[in-house]
Amino acid sequence: MAFGLKREELRAWKEKVERGEIAFITHYWLDDRFPNMKTVTKVGCQDLDKLIQWGKKYGLKPKWVHHDKKYPHYDLIGSFQVDILKAEGKLNQLERFKK
Repeated sequence: MAFGLKREELRAWKEKVERGEIAFITHYWLDDRFPNMKTVTKVGCQDLDKLIQWGKKYGLKPKWVHHDKKYPHYDLIGSFQVDILKAEGKLNQLERFKK
């Protein structure tokens, strides 16, 4: 279950994905499979080759791409999430959820 997003943030993320940009969005997230994880970052791009090449820079496997309708994306959690957001200069995506 996802929450903590504004409608405008989600719309902007979807538009970037549809334009073939690498787009980031972070939100609160609860999943019984990962009880210690409270947030997830979705990194999406409609250009699947571009997304996979981007992911390879960080050791992400092509089979980890979620093929979600028009919005293929990686889900980043845990150390992948922190390390990649830091490397991309987007740690503010995560910091807003740290309380």
